[in-house]
Amino acid sequence: MKKMSFIHPTAIVSKDASIGEDCHIGAFSSIGDQVKLGRGVRLDSHVVIDGDTKIGEESRVYPFVSIGLAPQDLKYDEEKTSTEIGKRNRIREFVTIHRGTKGGGGLTKIGDDNLFMAQAHVAHDCQLGNEIIMANAATLAGHVEIADRANIGAYSGVHQFCKIGLEAFVGGYSVVVKDAMPFAIIQGNHAKCYGLNRVGMKRRGYPKETIKKLNHAFHLLLAAKLNTTQAVEQIREENLDCREVDMLLDFIESSGRGVVK
Repeated sequence: MKKMSFIHPTAIVSKDASIGEDCHIGAFSSIGDQVKLGRGVRLDSHVVIDGDTKIGEESRVYPFVSIGLAPQDLKYDEEKTSTEIGKRNRIREFVTIHRGTKGGGGLTKIGDDNLFMAQAHVAHDCQLGNEIIMANAATLAGHVEIADRANIGAYSGVHQFCKIGLEAFVGGYSVVVKDAMPFAIIQGNHAKCYGLNRVGMKRRGYPKETIKKLNHAFHLLLAAKLNTTQAVEQIREENLDCREVDMLLDFIESSGRGVVK
């Protein structure tokens, strides 16, 4: 049987909004005309969702969060843009997620099973994957891309147009102005790379042989007195036969801003 949704009497919900079954909309929340909530979405009190915004099923949004509001971009001229958030996300207190801009593709997109801790910020036109953790007050400027299972430490800032690779770990209080390589640990102001995130890879169940080959690739990139181009060539010549190493090299070669070394 379908479960009815609960809407607190003090919440303001547009008659044009689409509310899935078994949703919970808490006290003093505000839901705009074009908002679409999937099944089982729970909004605690004082949540504001506006614009053309979709939130996937079983996501939970905690108090004082705002999603889909106009971006903090002086070029934005009220053009029609949108925000899309996937399933089972956890969005904690005071998080802000802004809709896209015409110049950036018009869409801010977030995948599934992510955790946004209190006061985190996702700016316009960002593209985020799945199972990402953004710790307290971690901040993304516009057009940032983050791959699956990356971790952005507390109070870190990521410069616009930067990319954070698969499984990358950005330590707290970092300032990231170039692309963070997949599987890497980076930290500092400005951030530097401290090698392979071996602990994270072990926790994720990567085979020992994969970790060994990636660790060798990072040694050539960071400690072998080779520039980046020479290191990539050396790694390719050694033909390590490892999908993760190939992914690392492809990321480096496609980087527009250069990678954190």
